[in-house]
Amino acid sequence: MTTSNRLGRPTALATILASALLAPVASQAADTSLAFNIGAVSDYRYRGISQTRLKPAIQGGLDLTLPQGFYAGAWASTIKWIDDAGGNANVEIDLYGGWKGEVAKDLTLDVGALTYQYPGNDLDPSANTTELYAALTYAMFTLKYSHSVTNLFGFADSKGSGYVDLSASFDVGNGVILAPHIGHQTVRHLGDASYTDYSVTISKDFNGLVPSLAVVDTDTDVYVGPNNKNLGRAGVVLGVKYNF
Repeated sequence: MTTSNRLGRPTALATILASALLAPVASQAADTSLAFNIGAVSDYRYRGISQTRLKPAIQGGLDLTLPQGFYAGAWASTIKWIDDAGGNANVEIDLYGGWKGEVAKDLTLDVGALTYQYPGNDLDPSANTTELYAALTYAMFTLKYSHSVTNLFGFADSKGSGYVDLSASFDVGNGVILAPHIGHQTVRHLGDASYTDYSVTISKDFNGLVPSLAVVDTDTDVYVGPNNKNLGRAGVVLGVKYNF
């Protein structure tokens, strides 16, 4: 073999080997994507309870899609409830990650962990909360269970609380999405704080701009804000989000 054959133009075998080695890397890179969203709502309702004293909130987040069905993300919103409780925090930051994939025909499993962080909050117990979750989606229906592995949003001795929800997503025509939902929050060792929430949301995607309207209600009057406002009362929430 001459020097020119060794150091010059790659041989056909070398080209094939290089392609075989680089193909998985290129494929994984193609399976990775990053998406952002920003928006606002007339009232930030979480599991039916207002987090903003029935007032508007600014929100935004990012989602990282990884190879083999893995994902991670972050989301943030302005809040008022911790300040109202004397906890000195006005922002919620959610960090999450997990795996999602089809486990049978038309059946998708989604499992992961999510932590709710409230920078600067000094409530005792802390409002910071971490949950594990698992969801099954079949056709347009999704059943999800979330289990707290810490105290739940500042409730003492509430580790092991759970939230189960059933939701659906129907395209009712012209890209209009109707999403009914029912959920039940159980607060361990504090039955009076457990409740059921309901909502129906209608939305439409206009090339990344998604306006929405939701009707929300709960069966509890335990969660109150300043001036004894019922934070779980029936209400209408207007929202707009832009995905890019």
